[in-house]
Amino acid sequence: MRPDILINNISLFNMGWLRENIDFPTPQSQSETVVVPGRNSPIRFTEALGSVSFQPRAFTIVLSMLGTRTEFNTAVSNVVNQFAGRLVNVILAEDPTLYYVGTLEAAPAYDPISNKGQLTLSCTDGDAYCYHVAETVVSITGSKTVTLTNDFMPVVPVITTTAETTLAWKIGTDSFSKTISAGTWEIPELQLAHGTNSVKVTSSGSTTFKYREGRL
Repeated sequence: MRPDILINNISLFNMGWLRENIDFPTPQSQSETVVVPGRNSPIRFTEALGSVSFQPRAFTIVLSMLGTRTEFNTAVSNVVNQFAGRLVNVILAEDPTLYYVGTLEAAPAYDPISNKGQLTLSCTDGDAYCYHVAETVVSITGSKTVTLTNDFMPVVPVITTTAETTLAWKIGTDSFSKTISAGTWEIPELQLAHGTNSVKVTSSGSTTFKYREGRL
């Protein structure tokens, strides 16, 4: 497999670039601590809201090509005019099921002795999570308990029903129930955690759950 990069589903290899290096480090958590005099341990607020939040993901992509200065300038122009300063989706060829989101900035450099040019694409505001390219869709008809499998990122599914429907689920030891009419709904309390999530559906129609999974 050639080491390609797809930006907004456009192959940079097909644009004449070779991928030399990529750096997609794990985003750091948003941590806050308070040191209290007289305590041996600080007060930690990392999970104060019930879950961990993360800082933006910074990443770097280094591309190269061989050619004349004119060819290099043209290739750089093709990339910069399409992607520089824009919020884009980035897919690594070795893992085409996931994509990263961030704003790209470009820094070109050319060596006339070796006739080699480099283009560094960098991002400092990327989403902490990377996302599944394909949305997860689960549909049922009538009343039954549906199992919704989710990756590590918490997500609220979009629910579409064709008839009045009652949903019942648990989060930890807390039980929830919600009755909705036919239509499309998002219920903030119905947030899917990592792993399997069970929702009891009572309905005479069809019910569809749609959500995009993500991971660090």
